[in-house]
Amino acid sequence: MRDGEYKVVVNDEEQYSIWFAGRTVPDGWREAGFAGDKQQCLDHIEQVWTDMRPRSLREAMGR
Repeated sequence: MRDGEYKVVVNDEEQYSIWFAGRTVPDGWREAGFAGDKQQCLDHIEQVWTDMRPRSLREAMGR
């Protein structure tokens, strides 16, 4: 792993974060299918994470 390589990860609540590309994703998170340098990953998250509320809250408010 070179410095500056990251991957985008997401949890069951559909909250996004970045993780070092060469490390195992922590429990409760899964790879979201995007990797790049830190800024590229943050830009990707900004595009796809349009509702910051956790999934469970969105679902509860939708009822």
